[in-house]
Amino acid sequence: MAVILVVDDDRFVRESVEWLIRDMGHVTLAASGCDSALEQLSAPQHIDALLVDIRLGSRAYGGCEIAERAVGIRPGLRVLYTSGRPLTPETAGHFVRGGRFLEKPYSFDRLESSVAALLH
Repeated sequence: MAVILVVDDDRFVRESVEWLIRDMGHVTLAASGCDSALEQLSAPQHIDALLVDIRLGSRAYGGCEIAERAVGIRPGLRVLYTSGRPLTPETAGHFVRGGRFLEKPYSFDRLESSVAALLH
């Protein structure tokens, strides 16, 4: 069982992903943006991984910025990026080392296998 912080500014997506991850047997925390995500990452609670949407609000790489700061706070944190847009070399250039990508929309099976690969 892992603790995964889910960051997405779309409430429906965020809550759906939380539900799916909990169904896998993991614990979730949630944030709708940078401030709430960094607040949780700075708290003295255990977090194994970050699942973050690349585009948050009007910030094209807002999720990448959160991930970079998150890894600075918690070295070794695993990061799974998501986006409704295909992965490009430019976007991948913003990923933290070891970051993985999952394109939206995704099925439960694809999310489950991506989370499993991220955690192992």
